[in-house]
Amino acid sequence: MKKSLPVIASLLVATCALGLSGCTDAAKEMAQRSGSTASASVPTVDLSGVTKQDDIAALVPASVSGDGTLTIATSADYSPAEFLDANGKPIGYEVDLATALSKVLGLKVKFVNAEFDSIIPAVGSKYDMSISSFTVTSERTKSVNMVAYIKVGSRFNVAKGNPSKVDPSNPLNLCGLTIGVQTGTAQEEAINTYSTNCTKASKKAINVKSYAKFGDATTALAGKALDATFADSPVADYAAKQTNGAVVAVGDLVDPATQAVVINKNDTATTQAVQKAMQYLIDKGVWNQILTAWGIDTSQALKTATINPAE
Repeated sequence: MKKSLPVIASLLVATCALGLSGCTDAAKEMAQRSGSTASASVPTVDLSGVTKQDDIAALVPASVSGDGTLTIATSADYSPAEFLDANGKPIGYEVDLATALSKVLGLKVKFVNAEFDSIIPAVGSKYDMSISSFTVTSERTKSVNMVAYIKVGSRFNVAKGNPSKVDPSNPLNLCGLTIGVQTGTAQEEAINTYSTNCTKASKKAINVKSYAKFGDATTALAGKALDATFADSPVADYAAKQTNGAVVAVGDLVDPATQAVVINKNDTATTQAVQKAMQYLIDKGVWNQILTAWGIDTSQALKTATINPAE
């Protein structure tokens, strides 16, 4: 059964009351993100200088621009890329990027929070597009168009002190461990591949725990229900920072991969408009400004917004 974030937060607080070490700060973070306490301060990015570019906005088809609003799906529990503040408002560096894109296109923006693995099938019907840390894969580009903007690696997090002695330097070191990932992500696919390789090597399979929300995986890790989590490096690093040391990163970055905006495969016009808008934000330094505000390494930002790049 899937539990909502407020329930997870309450369970973690209760678990910590039983005396498990390393829980207090993680519980506080989950409670903040569920809206039950005051939210921690978050960066404010000044996008007032980003304005409509008529030549780019003219490319957007009436099917998208007709209502004056760009409807964007996001799985808003993947901080700092996209998550909810105490008032339930989406925030994060990808939310700021999406807002900047909408300004270039001369449209208002409406964010719809959805479970990650439900988004792609609904792009083009329920949503005009999605910006939600989607990794570019050949499988995805068969069904949707993708406009690239960043390339990030993946990272493992463990509980403080690394009680399970997780060593990700060799994937075979992970055999037999319990590792949490978000459903539908590149990390879920990778960790399942690692597990298959474990069994081929006559070792125990990895016990893969998939969560609809990555925040739930972080909660489980802080409560010692997991040996590790696996996520995009900005997300893993931010989780560690927000728990004040209850969760820490371990090992080097793994498999850098390109992430992209998702657009309906048949919507060539919107794809072209988004590509040009993204390139505009890159060239004008707005994308780097957003990343810097959120403490993200700008060397990960792409210089060219490519449509359907190779993996």
